[in-house]
Amino acid sequence: MSEITKAVLAYSGGLDTSIILRWLQDVYQCEVVTFTADIGQGEELEPARKKAEQYGIKEIFIKDLTDEFAHDYVYPMFRANTIYEGEYLLGTSIARPLIAKYLVKTAAETGADAISHGATGKGNDQVRFEISSYALNPAIKIIAPWREWDLTSREKLLEYAAKHNIEIAKKKGGGSPYSMDANLLHISYEGLELEDPWHPPAEDMWTWTVSPREAPDQEEELVLTFSMGDIVAINGKQLTPRQVMEALNTAGARNGVGRADIVENRYVGMKSRGCYETPAGTIMLKAHRAIESITLDREVAHLKDELMPRYAKLIYNGYWFSPERQMMQKMIDASQEMVNGRVRLRLFKGNVSILGRESDDSLFDEKIATFDEDAGAYDQADATGFIRLNALRMRIAAQKGRKYIS
Repeated sequence: MSEITKAVLAYSGGLDTSIILRWLQDVYQCEVVTFTADIGQGEELEPARKKAEQYGIKEIFIKDLTDEFAHDYVYPMFRANTIYEGEYLLGTSIARPLIAKYLVKTAAETGADAISHGATGKGNDQVRFEISSYALNPAIKIIAPWREWDLTSREKLLEYAAKHNIEIAKKKGGGSPYSMDANLLHISYEGLELEDPWHPPAEDMWTWTVSPREAPDQEEELVLTFSMGDIVAINGKQLTPRQVMEALNTAGARNGVGRADIVENRYVGMKSRGCYETPAGTIMLKAHRAIESITLDREVAHLKDELMPRYAKLIYNGYWFSPERQMMQKMIDASQEMVNGRVRLRLFKGNVSILGRESDDSLFDEKIATFDEDAGAYDQADATGFIRLNALRMRIAAQKGRKYIS
């Protein structure tokens, strides 16, 4: 502990990090620098500054990373149609390498010996923060209080907070809060009754989206314009990646789009139940697959689908800055050169429905696909040889008496 004279803390002003700030001062007796990242969580961040000031923090950094988050992290991830275990859109996972980048950068700028975070010893975030940090600075020291202290339950944390007059937010109706994480892409919920996977989430837990049952009876249609795999306009209006996500979050939330209740496999080995609201991401994924359906070559599309689970696992497990993720990103980005055009979709009571897609780079040929007379574009008789050649190995096996029918 004596080797640490200054530490940069990833500080939100919430329960865990407020306790960690005080704990670092008491246990490590080091100077603490706070870094707070604005990645679109939709909260006023100045209260975090005031809380830090109350504990005598002299170096307080609050940085708006929303544009960088959208442009350099979320958009590249969605070019791959990334989804973990078929359901999770990686809202927490994709934010961690960006925060780690600025923790390491702030440590270098302030002459700090170490960085510190509020991720628990049971979760994925400790892995994501630390692998990312070591990739950027192999010599960085990392303090992970949850792996050191004896405040090993939510109740003990609340007792510590009360003892040291640390103010915490309450859930609706009082009581201890859910463990929550929010950014431009999503908001997540863990803990309390969610720890029982049979127990449904309370309706008042959801904070972004209206219930699909309470969503408007009027359908809402949007037209999304893609350029090289990225959404660049909504209903003809040019927007930055951040503005696209903000607009889609608003539209999706008011139509009940983007709720998910998931049990996922954590990298550290356990199963975990979490609930998520990801309105923009849900729309983006559906629309991107729609525009790719007419612009990507079949084998390119299938290869992307085969690689996507590996790519998703890399992000989920914290390997954003790994050479293999960067290699895969180059291939994914190369596949997007012709992913241009427009997608028309409908939002209605929690659903996203594709109504149409068009592109100057479309590979869809109506002359070939039509059931009507195709004017010689496709000779249906050619299918005979195609089928017989593809069935050859099974015909030979059947002639040899081999049976594959159970």
